[in-house]
Amino acid sequence: MNGRPVNETREHAAECVSAKRVCTRESQVQMAEDKASSTGSQETTEGVNIEVSVIMPVYNASCWLEECLEAVLNQEFTGTMELSVFDDASTDNSRALIESWRERFRKRGIAMVISGHDSNKPKGVGFAKNQAVAQSTGKYLCFQDADDVMMPERVRLQYETSILNRNSIVGCQVRRVPEGSTERYTRWINSLSPEQLLTQIFTSHGPTVIMPTWFCSHDWFQQVGSFDEGGKGVPEDLLFFYQSVRLGGRVLRVDECLLVYRYHEHAATHSVLEETIWNLRVGFLQERVLSQWDSFTIWNAGKQGRKLYRSLTPANQKKVKFFCDVDENKIKKGFYTYEDSKERPKPKIPVVHFKDSSAPYIVCVCKAGHDGRRSGGEPALYAAHRGRSKLDTASIHSGLPGQG
Repeated sequence: MNGRPVNETREHAAECVSAKRVCTRESQVQMAEDKASSTGSQETTEGVNIEVSVIMPVYNASCWLEECLEAVLNQEFTGTMELSVFDDASTDNSRALIESWRERFRKRGIAMVISGHDSNKPKGVGFAKNQAVAQSTGKYLCFQDADDVMMPERVRLQYETSILNRNSIVGCQVRRVPEGSTERYTRWINSLSPEQLLTQIFTSHGPTVIMPTWFCSHDWFQQVGSFDEGGKGVPEDLLFFYQSVRLGGRVLRVDECLLVYRYHEHAATHSVLEETIWNLRVGFLQERVLSQWDSFTIWNAGKQGRKLYRSLTPANQKKVKFFCDVDENKIKKGFYTYEDSKERPKPKIPVVHFKDSSAPYIVCVCKAGHDGRRSGGEPALYAAHRGRSKLDTASIHSGLPGQG
């Protein structure tokens, strides 16, 4: 399943605002039908007030499950818990292995809800997460990938934060294994400041608080809605995260390493194309920021800045006042001509030194991605208003740029 990063210790707590999409009646009905048609078993929880449901989608995870389940079993949390598992048509012995742990969980007072389907192919991580949530009964949801390992204090610390911030997504820092894999990405995601959790939402290949660390109230999940069920290649976590930001909730990060986040070639995150992520990011940037600006400068006159320009809607292309740079070879060209334009004459955008440009800016730079090897891939995007490299929290959630 999905996985993502952690450095052992960091000094920044991180906070951001997240939100939720209202689940449509059609999707609720469909989820109920899917639940009824799947095979499953569960401990009786009648009369028991479950505080936390650990939500675990599973697909061919048998080689990691023993370590994962042991960690769930050894949580320090003293409240009531259940483990809600949905098996997405595994072809290995994942489901039987999980069932074999039922007695050990029962002795610890942790209920187990296990279901799945036996179709000839998986329906995707979004579908599996939705099913696991739909069959759960906890007031709070702790999302856990079957290939990751939670620290003993994870549920306790995230629960303590979440009960004080019910309309929130609460994440944590992570430790990446194998050691050194995606090092730059891990360092970046773990060291984001509370402000950067918002200002850098356009920059990465995923949410600034990563999905395998999410913890939220069940009510808050229902308010945002379900994960996209498009299947392989769909970044369901990013779509959910963007919807959260739209609705103005909060995203917080516990400033401790509470998850061992495994990197391996079978992780679902590898199925998402860079171009898919790029299009979503640019679309969200246009919706949340550019729609509020009359004009702006693209800070990068190279191929990344030009790619951004070509990705914009015609209305937003007309708002681009300058490309700016410090590279004299780019500046001396004088203009960027959009050769693919159907307009006549073709648009020509001045290329100037940054000292001769004017704010606000969209800054295009390269950052390390999930594989830690981003040197020439999709650029990161930053919005800067009146020369600042930040937007204030309220402006992001209202859709307005910061007033410098």
